[in-house]
Amino acid sequence: MRLKETALPHTVLLLSAALLIVSGFAIGVVGQETQPDKPATTKRSFGGRDPFRKFEIAPPVVKKVAGQAPIPSLQDRIAQYKAQKVAAMNARMPAPKPTTALLLSEIQVIGISRSPRGYAAIIEATPIKLSYVIYPGEPFYDGQLVAIEDNRLVCRHETVFTDGRRVRAVEYKPLRQPTQVNSMPAPANTSVATAKP
Repeated sequence: MRLKETALPHTVLLLSAALLIVSGFAIGVVGQETQPDKPATTKRSFGGRDPFRKFEIAPPVVKKVAGQAPIPSLQDRIAQYKAQKVAAMNARMPAPKPTTALLLSEIQVIGISRSPRGYAAIIEATPIKLSYVIYPGEPFYDGQLVAIEDNRLVCRHETVFTDGRRVRAVEYKPLRQPTQVNSMPAPANTSVATAKP
């Protein structure tokens, strides 16, 4: 019996020594694993140049001069409008307004009236000699009608440049002044001609 009692502490001692050796190997194996490479520390620059490099003159910065983007001809804009109208009809969407093909410089204000929807303006497209009734919010090719006042239209004109920049400006369209032909009084001769059989 005594032999068994003395053997028990030796086995515990051997087991603990074995565990200690195995854990040492495990730590050694973990220590040999490859660590991810840390990025090299970069030098902090304080806005100056590197004193150990030869001075180099910076190349001049050339600014691109952006011109105004070309505006298509009236026939091209009308063809584009017709294509948009067909595409909208095929998609069962409302058709775009016909004024989307007109420039703000191509319209003249014939008159301004009051309607149940508010103020309305009657304009004439001078290149094609067609008249339209427009309301605030009406789009144009190069802008939009913002407001209708008693004697003028307030429009937002948008200029597009070749570099993609857009410049918006306010443009006023006054009523067309009557010409001499329009301001002439009607002839006073109101006689009715009688036809003889």
